[in-house]
Amino acid sequence: MKALFRHFNSFYGIVFIVFILASCGGADKKKEAPGPAKSAIQKVEGYIVKPMPISDKAELPGSIIANETTEIHPEISGRLVYLNLNEGKIVGKGTLLAKIYDGDLQAQLKKLHVQLAVAEQTVKRMGELLKISGVSQQEYDLSTLQVNTIRADMEIVSTNISRTEIRAPYSGTLGLKNISSGAYVTPQTTLTTIRQNSQLKLDFVLPEKFTNSIKTGQVVDFTVEGNSKKYTARVIAAESGLSENTRSQNIRALVINNDGSLLPGIFAKVTTDFNADPNGLMIPTQAILPQARGKKVIVFHSGLAKFTDVMTGIRDSAFIQITSGLQVGDTVITTGLMSLKPDAKVELNKINK
Repeated sequence: MKALFRHFNSFYGIVFIVFILASCGGADKKKEAPGPAKSAIQKVEGYIVKPMPISDKAELPGSIIANETTEIHPEISGRLVYLNLNEGKIVGKGTLLAKIYDGDLQAQLKKLHVQLAVAEQTVKRMGELLKISGVSQQEYDLSTLQVNTIRADMEIVSTNISRTEIRAPYSGTLGLKNISSGAYVTPQTTLTTIRQNSQLKLDFVLPEKFTNSIKTGQVVDFTVEGNSKKYTARVIAAESGLSENTRSQNIRALVINNDGSLLPGIFAKVTTDFNADPNGLMIPTQAILPQARGKKVIVFHSGLAKFTDVMTGIRDSAFIQITSGLQVGDTVITTGLMSLKPDAKVELNKINK
């Protein structure tokens, strides 16, 4: 019995010791358990929003054209008997440039002159006879009709004679001649060209996004190849619609400061500023957070990161325009954007202005 009692006491003693050790270990574990972590304050860089002059600059291709350009064609077919095409020379409006043979028309006109004289004598005699009832009123009217018919024929022949003369439609500079005297010409024959270079125009192409930004009377700048001078032109007209192929609009402007070195056909590079705003708000492009619908920026406010919806406008290589959502003096965060959450605590490490 004593042996059994000793064995019982030994068993419960071991159990008691294990219990004590387990209790001490649990207490230690509870003691070592860490408490709730303190939120870390992230250091970021910021940019202070301020007004600045902005514009959307564009470089557009263009061409110099003459104020007026016309190909000279004869109105009728015939042989050239006179040619006055001084290549490269300035001629006045109405100058006779060429003459087509009109001998047959002149002969018809002379014949009609003789017929008219006879018909007028007949009408005069008919008038005297009508007074004494020597002829009827109908006979007198028929003789008068004959006179009017001959006069109408003379006008037709005179018009045909004038069509044998090719004259300058306006004052301008003649181009190279394509024909020589004595050649047989038709209305399809090009004798030469005439251009009015005293006043030049500028044609250029405007992309679709700028079509509402340009107005009649607006001044644009342009340069030409091989000339460092900057020229200006004033917009005078715009095409009524856009090209379906290029989605662009043709614009025409009048060159203001032509110094005589510009020629029709020269390629021009047009530079102009659109959507100019002297007080635009620009922020660094890296401050923008694209969203599924719209854009956001993070504004530093009383040590917290405030997410704000914004609308943007024009941009360049480093900055983007804010059209709504920010005010002058706001500080937008430009670094660490992906790790920030709304109302997170932040500290400005650097402020850019």
